[in-house]
Amino acid sequence: MVTEVTNGIKVTVETEYQPSYSSPSQYHYVFTYRITIDNGGDFTIQLMRRRWHIYDAGFMSREVEGEGVVGQQPVLEPGQTHQYVSGCNLKSGIGKMAGTYLMERIVDGTTFMVNIPEFSMVAPMRLN
Repeated sequence: MVTEVTNGIKVTVETEYQPSYSSPSQYHYVFTYRITIDNGGDFTIQLMRRRWHIYDAGFMSREVEGEGVVGQQPVLEPGQTHQYVSGCNLKSGIGKMAGTYLMERIVDGTTFMVNIPEFSMVAPMRLN
């Protein structure tokens, strides 16, 4: 589990390898990640966009950018938490991700970036 705080917003990430959805012989490794966003700031915020940098050992890196997270643009009042689960597939079985959220303060429309901490994804059989 990794955590980072930006402007009072805490982002925590937990990852898990999914063997039942993976096929190592076909270079297909599936991971899920659970993100928890805690609004420790003083303002109500809305998550508008996300940008991910995905690194797959020995393969091309890729970037994913778009609106919200898993089809939602959650609003968090001070003290509230939002949690969601998403996934990523890798060809090598070893990789990492990091990124940012674009947040908006509801009171005045000010936008700001929140860091998503870098986290690793390693299929257990790749540790040998």
